[in-house]
Amino acid sequence: MSSIQLSILMPCLNEAETLARCIEKANYWIANSGVSAEVIVADNGSTDGSQEIAVSLGARVVSVSQRGYGAALFHGSMAAAGEWIIMGDSDDSYDFSSLDPFIAKLRDGYDLVMGNRFLGGVAPGAMPWKNKYIGNPVLTGVGRTLFRCPSTDFHCGLRAFTKDAFLRMDLRTTGMEFASEMVIKATLFGMRIAEVPTTLSKDGRSRPPHLRPWRDGWRHLRFMLLFSPRWLFVIPGLILFALSLLIYVALLNGPIHLGVVSFDVHTLFFAGTGLILGYLAFCFGLIVRIFGVREGLLPEHATLERLRSSPVLEVGGGGGIILMIGGFVQGIIALADWSAGGFGPLQPGELLRQVSMSTVLIMLGGITLMTSLIIGFLALPTRRSKL
Repeated sequence: MSSIQLSILMPCLNEAETLARCIEKANYWIANSGVSAEVIVADNGSTDGSQEIAVSLGARVVSVSQRGYGAALFHGSMAAAGEWIIMGDSDDSYDFSSLDPFIAKLRDGYDLVMGNRFLGGVAPGAMPWKNKYIGNPVLTGVGRTLFRCPSTDFHCGLRAFTKDAFLRMDLRTTGMEFASEMVIKATLFGMRIAEVPTTLSKDGRSRPPHLRPWRDGWRHLRFMLLFSPRWLFVIPGLILFALSLLIYVALLNGPIHLGVVSFDVHTLFFAGTGLILGYLAFCFGLIVRIFGVREGLLPEHATLERLRSSPVLEVGGGGGIILMIGGFVQGIIALADWSAGGFGPLQPGELLRQVSMSTVLIMLGGITLMTSLIIGFLALPTRRSKL
């Protein structure tokens, strides 16, 4: 076990005064907690002398050349000597003198301990109304729905985790998405997650924060959606494919009449379009998931592991070629029927149904073939492969 039990990590925000107050609060808590701890300041380019002030207050400064909030916290965590890490913003909005609840949960064996500002209290003016009543509830709801995350304050900046859990998360993002990636991966990897009340005070910086609620909210939402290809691509794609297939097969046998309304070849072509889009979405979801596992962004999946080790290129490619051949054959049959009619004007009816089936089979086959080629490429073993 390291002689340092805890590392308190904060990014340098180019605001020396607020950084100093945060370090002083952390030092006060360390002096009265009985925990062997250090304070780490991760700096990636401050120009106001924050580094010297941090060192004078006993903190260890870790210089990070890569820009970005996530990059600073990642390299700061990697440099941490403690077996536990508490991470928080250095804008004086979080109270580093009240860390006992986090330590208690870490001692209970939790891998990630999230602060909850709504349980602990949000000071007047500390959180814009857009964040409090729209951004946080919506993003937290999306996170809980997509990933079944137990946290009810998905984006609280004060959180604790074990060094071992941090290494297992293998976090990759360098921007503000870093905080979301941490919660998502901890959930997907089956880590033990707890919540404790924490307070949020008004930002103590002398200048307005760089955060833009709508833009940054969209970045987090986009990140969560991309991190869940099942809900972004696979499930919507399968639903669209199944519904379109039912309609398509029904209309292949002839028009459907519902009262005074008739659905014929026009609806058949729309159903074919939905069928293709749904299948394409499913294939995209499969590719994104395999790529995410390969790059360490998503956890490994047993089904995908079996798919990787199977002859997916040969089987999928062969299936795609068979579908395409079936489509071409159907097209030749349609051409022969048209020829038998003297190449006259095409009227809605049996011939257009044959043409539709031909094009749908060709497109399904082509998509299957290309998807198999892409999956085969992603399944190639490399030294960095996570599969």
